[in-house]
Amino acid sequence: MTDMPLQRTIRIGQATVGLIGLDVALARILREEGLAEDEAVARLFAAVSRDNYVPAGAADLYREALRREIRRQRGERVAPGPGLAIRILGPGCVSCNRLNTLVIEALQQLGIAADVEHVHDLDEIWRYGVTQTPALIINEEVKSAGRLPTPAQVAAWLRDGAADTPA
Repeated sequence: MTDMPLQRTIRIGQATVGLIGLDVALARILREEGLAEDEAVARLFAAVSRDNYVPAGAADLYREALRREIRRQRGERVAPGPGLAIRILGPGCVSCNRLNTLVIEALQQLGIAADVEHVHDLDEIWRYGVTQTPALIINEEVKSAGRLPTPAQVAAWLRDGAADTPA
């Protein structure tokens, strides 16, 4: 029995999708010097497509999401994809769970739809440059880390994030 590569979630269009082997393929491609971005995207898409179901009609959405991930891993500033994406980073402690509750309550009060994901994996947390949790990421921007923000702060960040998000 062989070990399966880990699954990692990525925003594809308006959905968050778990992709098996994304980190392994991405690391392999990023090690290649002088690889043009379009070629890197094509290779990453081919690698991801081998181990994951990619609906034919969504191939372009997958490629664009993979392009954003390549840029993010290269340290470039990346514009968020469509829809409001929220990530709560932390091991699942009391503070992390309280932050999750604050976010859900604020979304309900504001009537905003969003994709909320709780990230427990330390490698993924560190990719955001976060060293203290809980952390709140809205549309790939770190809003808070190492402390519990107030409900008013969370609501303001969500309103701003929803206003800046393409439909």
